[in-house]
Amino acid sequence: MDRTPLWVFGYGSLLWNPGFAPVETQIARLDGYHRSFCMWSIHHRGSEEDPGLVLALDRAEKASCHGVALRVADAETDAVLAALRERELISSAYYEDMVPLEGTDGRKLNALAYIINQDHRQYCGGLELERQAQVIAHAQGGMGPNSEYLFNTVGHLNQLEIIDPELVWLVNRVRAIQDGKQG
Repeated sequence: MDRTPLWVFGYGSLLWNPGFAPVETQIARLDGYHRSFCMWSIHHRGSEEDPGLVLALDRAEKASCHGVALRVADAETDAVLAALRERELISSAYYEDMVPLEGTDGRKLNALAYIINQDHRQYCGGLELERQAQVIAHAQGGMGPNSEYLFNTVGHLNQLEIIDPELVWLVNRVRAIQDGKQG
């Protein structure tokens, strides 16, 4: 029996650390959501005592998010799903959903995405950029410094020629904070 290929939408750490080797990648756009540092990280990039921030897809009218659709090898679908769920659903701040993407080649794809639950206690949408920069510059979690997460994400977006002006501003501001330049 043929199985529909599983696509996963990467917009943050899944861009540079998907945890699996995709058999195909496609730059794609998701409408109705934007990429945002709107989730307190209490495990991977922060702690309960000193939370960091991680990116999430946050629903917003007239918004869109460019990222990468990653196709999972058919034989690896169950293992990849299990690994992604263990990683992404660690605190129930994200929920899983199938979302419609449009590839840069015009293809319409349905992909698995991890979306912030706006009712969850870790949701922090609307934080000012300066506050985000201060948190990201100092937080550290089980997977390393919060700033590393930001720098890796923006570096990979740049390689894909996806420019996110807020994230570019955050990179520059976090570097200035870490270099001791508060101005």
